[in-house]
Amino acid sequence: MKSITYTKNAPSPIGPYSQAVKAGNMLFLSGQIAIDPETNELVEGNIEGETERVMLNIKALLAASGFSFGDIIKTSIFLSDMNHFTAVNSVYGSYFESDFPARETVAVLGLPKNVNVEISVIAYKA
Repeated sequence: MKSITYTKNAPSPIGPYSQAVKAGNMLFLSGQIAIDPETNELVEGNIEGETERVMLNIKALLAASGFSFGDIIKTSIFLSDMNHFTAVNSVYGSYFESDFPARETVAVLGLPKNVNVEISVIAYKA
């Protein structure tokens, strides 16, 4: 069984995709960037602020789907520059207590709206 998650507490999709899709006990979140859902504007200034907004968007989507950070099994982090790794990792890591998810972090040529970080998530609830 597949269901689509939509919440106004996370940014609306900027293309033909869903915020999140639940399939059985698994939840797949589309990549989140630093868009503030209240203003629909990018959070700019520094990489820590961008990453914080991304993680808050992920938190909102998890909550709307009945999941939490403890249910995340896999993340993918995309960076505009690998020099952002340490700062992004610090903010990202503050959202997990233990049993960290599997993850890859890659630098890419470009991201939507020219942001510096995008994170996608897969979660599982037994």
